[in-house]
Amino acid sequence: MKSTDDRNIGYGAVCLKVLIASMALCLTPMPALAHLQDGALGGFQSGFTHPIVGFDHLLAMLAVGIWGAQMGGRSVWTLPVTFPLIMAAGGIVGISGFALPHVELGIALSVIVLGLAIAFAWKAQEWTALLLIATFAVFHGYAHGIELPQAVDPASYSIGFVVATGVIHVVGIGIGSLLARPWEGQLSRCLGGLIAVSGLYFAAGPMFS
Repeated sequence: MKSTDDRNIGYGAVCLKVLIASMALCLTPMPALAHLQDGALGGFQSGFTHPIVGFDHLLAMLAVGIWGAQMGGRSVWTLPVTFPLIMAAGGIVGISGFALPHVELGIALSVIVLGLAIAFAWKAQEWTALLLIATFAVFHGYAHGIELPQAVDPASYSIGFVVATGVIHVVGIGIGSLLARPWEGQLSRCLGGLIAVSGLYFAAGPMFS
């Protein structure tokens, strides 16, 4: 019978392979971004609501908080802090006009991988978890940043989506903490499975368009 450490190493290897495949897919050219909105965006309210009404963004950000709480220790705060910081950097890339391919697929894969990490209760090494978080945060940030020039008030819009991201992370940490006890931990893992399945749905569009 495999030990918990052996299982965690196995899960880690799988997630790292998915990450490598994800990055390879995302570096191939793709013609369009489905996340872009038509017309001018508003200010703070528009920025705040965008991650909430964007279900793929919402699930990924919740997953960051849940996974951090599930892992425990410093990960409770390092994961949720790292994500918006790197997301801001991704936003700058989007504003700069740099063409980052397969953004929608990258966002969908973030939902899948983070959902699987929760489902398998993967106790990753901190650097591995942060690498995953940072990689996917770039795509989420880019999706916001590419919209920023269309905003009526770009500064307020930026503040809005950063604040919303923080709120969603806190909610995710709360959910993960509430489901941290042994039998409730199974509920947390089931939730991770549902998140991963949702990610497959999000990935279907970019993959077959």
